[in-house]
Amino acid sequence: MTVDSSAASEPRRSAAGKAGTTGSKTGTKRTTRTTSRTTTSTASRTTTRSTTKKSTDPELVQLLTPEGKRVKNAEYDAYVAGITPEELRGLYRDMVLTRRFDAEATALQRQGELGLWASLLGQEAAQIGSGRATREDDYVFPTYREHGVAWCRGVDPTNLLGMFRGVNHGGWDPNTNNFHLYTIVIGSQTLHATGYAMGIAKDGADSAVIAYFGDGASSQGDVAESFTFSAVYNAPVVFFCQNNQWAISEPTEKQTRVPLYQRAQGFGFPGVRVDGNDVLACLAVTKWALERARSGEGPTLVEAYTYRMGAHTTSDDPTKYRADEEREAWEAKDPILRLRRYLEAANHADEGFFAELETESEALGRRVREAVRAMPDPDKFAVFENVYADGHALVDEERAQFAAYQASFADVEGV
Repeated sequence: MTVDSSAASEPRRSAAGKAGTTGSKTGTKRTTRTTSRTTTSTASRTTTRSTTKKSTDPELVQLLTPEGKRVKNAEYDAYVAGITPEELRGLYRDMVLTRRFDAEATALQRQGELGLWASLLGQEAAQIGSGRATREDDYVFPTYREHGVAWCRGVDPTNLLGMFRGVNHGGWDPNTNNFHLYTIVIGSQTLHATGYAMGIAKDGADSAVIAYFGDGASSQGDVAESFTFSAVYNAPVVFFCQNNQWAISEPTEKQTRVPLYQRAQGFGFPGVRVDGNDVLACLAVTKWALERARSGEGPTLVEAYTYRMGAHTTSDDPTKYRADEEREAWEAKDPILRLRRYLEAANHADEGFFAELETESEALGRRVREAVRAMPDPDKFAVFENVYADGHALVDEERAQFAAYQASFADVEGV
């Protein structure tokens, strides 16, 4: 799909929002029905989507067009009005280095150094923009693909790889960077985030919580429950949904009859859809939502409309369920290229900057590779620890059986 940048001058929020509400209640309902029927009918015939502009294409908050042109937005410009050329270069650097790290991790998995990897390719702007909007005292609850957010929170990227190599269960202390361990169970972290947000609200803390999840997780009951509790208790939490349009092999149309951000209105809080490939828009909208949470106005749902350029994980083959034309259309909206075009047009960066960043990028790739290969193997018997608080006879029996099994290899080697 392509997005008409001229439609992005006005934010699109659900009816529960205070500003930017689109249309009357009746008009909104009628549009929703028409859109859902058209989309469902199309999806039932094929998962290949049209790349031409249709009336059902989304309208969303956008500050940078795919061509790198700045567009005005009366409501959200204020949140990036003071951004400096140095900070813009910083956002570009964040996205480039995050993509380089991700590419190295994918290569390491293909070479047998990691068991699995979940790539963020194409979602750099959504993660870097939202991640840089957080304050140090905010708390972040990720899924397992938020490598860019981890970068923004100061987590060493090599620490993200231990779990995927099978040598630890996370590799970092969540409280050091206010960045929770990766969550593999789909959607459960939204409940953790809501509970944490309810807690800091009772403590009177001037901070907020942000929970990340994907379009697939939005169909989980845990997410619906977290929406309910956060709304009822006015929890200071931002739900940041990266809608990359494919929950493994299922398109979004198979999961919802309305745009995801509109689900918020049913729970009584605002939702807003932002161009997830526009780092400035993601930064601005997330800042707005976090400030709203800190000021006691409760939860917000941010839907970052983006695209998963690669596979769901390295065990997946996206060519089996989506068309090349769809990916090619989204490649033209690449988040990194978009910001580079803007930097060059505004004379905010020169070739020296880009060359230096390329050198830094390659150095990061080498560091990641060396760190992964140097990771020590875990204690083979650690799996039996902390299973029960007071121990258990069955676990003791299984430990003994495993010890005998391991000893059999030593006997073979001694023959």
